[in-house]
Formats: sequence, structure tokens, C-alpha cells
Amino acid sequence: MIALFTDFGLHGPYTGQMKAVLHQMAPGIPIIDLFADAPVGNPKASAYLLAVYAAWFPAGTVFLCVVDPGVGGPRPSIFLEADGRWYIGPGNGLFELVRRRARETRSWDIDWKPDRLSASFHGRDLFAPGDRPT
Repeated sequence: MIALFTDFGLHGPYTGQMKAVLHQMAPGIPIIDLFADAPVGNPKASAYLLAVYAAWFPAGTVFLCVVDPGVGGPRPSIFLEADGRWYIGPGNGLFELVRRRARETRSWDIDWKPDRLSASFHGRDLFAPGDRPT
């Protein structure tokens, strides 16, 4: 299962565009909207909510997380495995509490870049297609 955790809000095309990419890349995998109203542009505050909500999901769940005020900036893009759950998104502090609370973690920087990478929508162009470690 893929769980979406974003600050996109409930209106607009962003969640739908990410889901379209996910359906192309991982057909048949269930996608749920965990949270679309994370504190806008605030990965530190969102980190608390993500850590609390993620605890209810089984190992193997992939969390596609986008709360990223620095999109297109120097922050890394990362994959984190924490206690058997997978997290993909910006390396801007959003996963810090998940990492601290986990018994076991591994992480990777995402070096892959798509041919078309928007300066403002890495959720659709980088994180959704990159939804697996190499």
C-alpha cells in the first residue's frame, strides 16, 4: 500500500497528478490519502503528525510524503526504511521523528533524476516515479 502525506490541501490537481503517476508506475497497488492538510510548508511540525500516523500502518507500507518549502533547492531527496516501513520525500526534517523513534533504520539519497523535472512539483516528477529504492 502507498499512503500519501502532503500539505497540498484538499482542492486542486496535485494529489490527483501524483496518483496518476503512481497508477502508471505501480498498477494495482492500493493508494490511500493519509493526510493532505499537513502544516503548509512546515516539515518540522508535519514530522510529528507523520510519526504518529505511520505507527498505525503495517510493515511494507510506503509513505509518499511531500511537505517541502525548499522544492528545487539544495535539500536532498531521500528514501528511508524505518522498522519495515518505507518513506520517500524531501530530506528537510520531515522524517526526523520517524527516524528517531524507530528501532532500525536505513536511508538512501535519491540520485536519479527524471528527464522532465519541474522546479515546483517534485512529488509528481521525482518522488512518485522514484517510489522504490535501488
